[in-house]
Amino acid sequence: MTFLSIQARRTIRAHFHFLKKRQVSTESVEQGKRWAAIKAIRHVIDSQPSVIGLGSGTTIVYAIDELKKHKIAQDVVCIPTSFQTRQLILANNLKLGSLEQYPRIDVTVDGADEIDPKLNAIKGGGACLFQERLVAKASRRFVLVADERKRSSQLGTKWKRGVPVEVVPMALSPIQYTLEEMFPDALIRLRISQSSDKAGPVVTDNGNFILDCHFGPIQNPDLLYKEIKSLTGVLDVGLFCNMADTAYIGHLESDSGDVLSVSDLIKQ
Repeated sequence: MTFLSIQARRTIRAHFHFLKKRQVSTESVEQGKRWAAIKAIRHVIDSQPSVIGLGSGTTIVYAIDELKKHKIAQDVVCIPTSFQTRQLILANNLKLGSLEQYPRIDVTVDGADEIDPKLNAIKGGGACLFQERLVAKASRRFVLVADERKRSSQLGTKWKRGVPVEVVPMALSPIQYTLEEMFPDALIRLRISQSSDKAGPVVTDNGNFILDCHFGPIQNPDLLYKEIKSLTGVLDVGLFCNMADTAYIGHLESDSGDVLSVSDLIKQ
């Protein structure tokens, strides 16, 4: 069994377990994610990019699987947003690059935990938010892929695990205290590892902790991002506002989906 098989299966198996508890059809969810990833990659490679950023999570497994089927995969450089994505790139014999080598990326494809009508998103459910933002900010285009469960009329209404805030360990208690003062109605909790092999808090690739902040429906995600990001000790906040230009949303009950773009929103 290849490393890719182990890595991909572990990621998707954990996600299947979560879905089972939620009583959601895993087959239909995976179909939606697969559609979004395949459509996004096919449209992206039409522009003949030289450098592609690849995000984190289960949907990106499908994106990488689609990318390697095309001739462009022999030449395009792939920039990962996490250690897991880095290993998937290598295991699929794609060209691995870094921001040090390629400070400008043509397009980045990444997943999301929730997407609103303006293509603002909550990201960071996999604790890779800072590196995801770094790669997205270095990109000329930023494309989101997700199944239709992630589409909502307002951030904070469907994603119930909170907005992730990455905090340096030394600042954990002061930041949690400050957030609880700033948002007395919010539930602020340190993210604890759910793995049976590891006890204690989730540690990011950067060696930091995650505070999951449950605000309920978010009226102004951009303002909320700026307020929290301004706190000393906060590395990043999982609100990605005014960044994505396109979102591919796969339907659950059919092999189809929607393509949403900022340009269409502006025309409206």
